[in-house]
Amino acid sequence: MRKQILDYLQEITEEEQELIETGQAIRKELYTSEDAFIIESEKLLQEGKLIDIRRHTRFAPFPPHRHDYIEMIYVVQGSLTHIVNGEETIVQNAGDLLFLNQHATHEIKPAGKDDLAVNFIILPEFFSRPLSMTQRQDLLRDFLISSVVEKSTSAAYLHIRAGGVLPVENLMENMLFTLMDAPASTNTVIQETMGLLFINLSMYCDLVGRERDDKSSRHLLFQVLKYIESHYKDGTLTEVADENGYPPYFVSRILKKHTGSNFKELLQTRKLQQAAYLLENSTLAVDFILEEIGYENSSYFYRKFKEQYHCSPSAYRQAHSHLGSNE
Repeated sequence: MRKQILDYLQEITEEEQELIETGQAIRKELYTSEDAFIIESEKLLQEGKLIDIRRHTRFAPFPPHRHDYIEMIYVVQGSLTHIVNGEETIVQNAGDLLFLNQHATHEIKPAGKDDLAVNFIILPEFFSRPLSMTQRQDLLRDFLISSVVEKSTSAAYLHIRAGGVLPVENLMENMLFTLMDAPASTNTVIQETMGLLFINLSMYCDLVGRERDDKSSRHLLFQVLKYIESHYKDGTLTEVADENGYPPYFVSRILKKHTGSNFKELLQTRKLQQAAYLLENSTLAVDFILEEIGYENSSYFYRKFKEQYHCSPSAYRQAHSHLGSNE
């Protein structure tokens, strides 16, 4: 990181000097005019700008708050410790990026003199151009799209470990240098740079979402499996993802991680299980069973059934049922 940027970040701000001298807490009125602590973009953005930066305030804990914009935090030096939604602790080291949506409750433990970080204040409309540059579907793209459309989701943040990735460091330095003293007309330049940043993050960095084997992941898995149980005929990944407030790609990753199968495979397995049940416990014709479980292509059904049960539906019924056949 070039010296000019480090000197800018190291400089003690008026707010920080007051905190050092008085030992008092962060002054809420600097960030919001509301009773609830929701940081307002109007307090931080110059008119005409879609994005801007401010130095992270050191020497005091930053109390629980939300934002009316999308926040991106970049640690240049040292580290920051965050608590999201009052329960999840994230340690953000040098080079890491942290994205927070507008629904996340966020607090930060006190940063020391050498813990240098930058807060990016970003309005949702800023992301139209950067997202159009990233055609590859991944966790970053899905998180940002959900955040832009203001969808309340349990995926409150995305933590990206980018320390030591030179292309990312260079792009972050370019954005910081441009935004340190930039007119509103630089929106387009920063949008292009942000688009390149997203491409590089997807290629080179460890995207850390809420995918761990924690309570929220297990709950999501249970909800999806319960959905498949009752919607095997015509259920869709998009529908169950929307119902649970997650992007489809994220749900697919959770399923693959915990079951080894994707949504389509799990749905198909449940269809075949239901077909086998009906063959055993009814005299319904196979064509009617096909319709009941949501298959339109009979040849595909016969092929998949044989792969699953190693025989045709008729042979399965003959081996497992004493009800007779209506075929």
